[in-house]
Amino acid sequence: MQSVVQFAGVKHPAAAATLKEPVRIVSDLHLAHRVSRIARVSALRPLVAGAGTMVFNGDTWQELTRTVVARSAEMLDELRCLCAAEGCETVFLSGNHDPGWPGPGWLELAGGRIVVTHGDALMFDGSPWKREVLAGRQQVLDLWREYPEAATDVAARLRLARAMARALPSQEEPFGRRLWQLVWDAAYPPQRALRILQAWWRQDEAGLEFCKRYFPQAEVLIIGHFHRHGCWRRDGRLLINTGSFVNPGRAHWAEWQAGWLRRGVIDESPGACHLGKTLNAWQL
Repeated sequence: MQSVVQFAGVKHPAAAATLKEPVRIVSDLHLAHRVSRIARVSALRPLVAGAGTMVFNGDTWQELTRTVVARSAEMLDELRCLCAAEGCETVFLSGNHDPGWPGPGWLELAGGRIVVTHGDALMFDGSPWKREVLAGRQQVLDLWREYPEAATDVAARLRLARAMARALPSQEEPFGRRLWQLVWDAAYPPQRALRILQAWWRQDEAGLEFCKRYFPQAEVLIIGHFHRHGCWRRDGRLLINTGSFVNPGRAHWAEWQAGWLRRGVIDESPGACHLGKTLNAWQL
């Protein structure tokens, strides 16, 4: 079976008119990031096996992190080779850590009833918890003035999100993996922790607003970005966050095949990541 993929009239270089099913969606691998749980790309092979198309929904690699960009690029090449070896097509969507991917930054499945995008475009300031954003409020406002059409046009909104990611990249990485180190990183400065919690609480509301504004026909929005997996239904729409491979978040998967949308957990071990328990299934 194959499903139609649309790019708002834009021909995406990573996909033809159709995507091979099953279309499996994950996000936020953060390859080579200090706190990413993916130490070896080979661990992803069981997760990729059996997919017709893998959609990597943003923040796949650390394009903007100077200290790890070389190693991250090597791991990205390994990931592409692994997918090719498994006979799996790939679609890479842009995120705030890897804004350089070509294409519009989102895809549509099931005739536009399912929309997949990273999620930074849901928030006015992209990543409101970042220290650089907290200190760069004026830059955020200036960028919005450069893209006035972003308020009504989704292509412009995604271009703005990419520009914001490039203008305000993370300057530091967390200094450790232990829980107390992650808590300290999140809690300093104090308003950072508050912004993280506000973003977690608001992501369902922000997803609903995003769909109403840019994709009124969409019934499902699949995102990552917030590093908090979950599933919410609001005003007849479904929002799915597939989480992340960065502590303390948990990684989930979503999959589209033959009219069915499913989501579930990813079972991780040091040597392998597998499709875990299916949590929900919806027929569209």
